[in-house]
Amino acid sequence: MQYVNNRKQSLVVCLLLTIVLGAWPSDLLAGSIEEQTHLLAAELRCPVCQNLSVADSPSEMAIQMREVIFEKLKNGESPEQVRGYFVSRYGEWILLAPTRHGFNWLAWLLPFVAILGGAGIIVLRIRRAIRRGHGPNGDASRPLDPRYATRLETELKESER
Repeated sequence: MQYVNNRKQSLVVCLLLTIVLGAWPSDLLAGSIEEQTHLLAAELRCPVCQNLSVADSPSEMAIQMREVIFEKLKNGESPEQVRGYFVSRYGEWILLAPTRHGFNWLAWLLPFVAILGGAGIIVLRIRRAIRRGHGPNGDASRPLDPRYATRLETELKESER
């Protein structure tokens, strides 16, 4: 009985540690200011080369933005404050991933809804086709109209020549 209680306690402790460590933002787990700078720069869009993050962009603007991020973190600002600084200057467009609140949920959920909807339509079409007998070998079991059967036979004989 003691073994079961210890096992349950160990499981609870492991679950709590997993929840606590999983709930911490990656910003807090990043060790140095350079790592935090790189993580933040990877979340921001470069205003010059709009398809790259600030971390990946070679533009002068991205270099300056990385320096601003580094200086703000060095001065004790939190990653959220730094993100807020860039959002206030450039708008939410500067974030590579839209925030998950309000209307932006649509951007996060719409792809999944579209995939599920498409899969649902495919399943319904397949079920309907099977019910109507258009499935595999469904057409072969249906009797053929005699007029078409004779015409088909004559055309097949002509094509063999």
